[in-house]
Amino acid sequence: MVLKNILQEQKTDKMATKNTNLSHFSKEEVPNAQGLRFGIVVSEWNGTITNNLYNGAYDTLIECGANTTDISRYNVPGSYELVFGAKIAAKSKIDALICLGSIIQGETKHFDFICNAVALGIKDLNLALDIPVIFGVLTDDTMQQAKNRSGGKHGNKGVEAAITAIKMAVLNQ
Repeated sequence: MVLKNILQEQKTDKMATKNTNLSHFSKEEVPNAQGLRFGIVVSEWNGTITNNLYNGAYDTLIECGANTTDISRYNVPGSYELVFGAKIAAKSKIDALICLGSIIQGETKHFDFICNAVALGIKDLNLALDIPVIFGVLTDDTMQQAKNRSGGKHGNKGVEAAITAIKMAVLNQ
């Protein structure tokens, strides 16, 4: 009976966010980003999606007090290259890195390999660098899911990545 209740709660939790915009935030609950410097590494693959993520992240950083001159964008060809792009960006004087990408399931296992490599690579950068590296990579089954999470009905994960970057940069100070 307990297992059944746990499984039902998990199902309900997943369903609870199914049609929710997850990018609403209270500016009062986010530290001021004034004086913080950010690098945003953006995959060019699925560019419509990743540009939406970038715009969400950039606008959020500005709304939370960051100066336009304290935000640098680094483009890389695909999500796999986000890790090396972040490593290069980390050589600049920045307080946090945001990695933005979009990996969409295809017909082969390529999706699994790329998702794993990027997630582990960003994790490794968090362990190796003295600044936070934020995982803002969509891993969706369909293009529609990616659209829904990059400015559609589920909000914009770029916004969430920016808020995370601000909070982690402040924590790291």
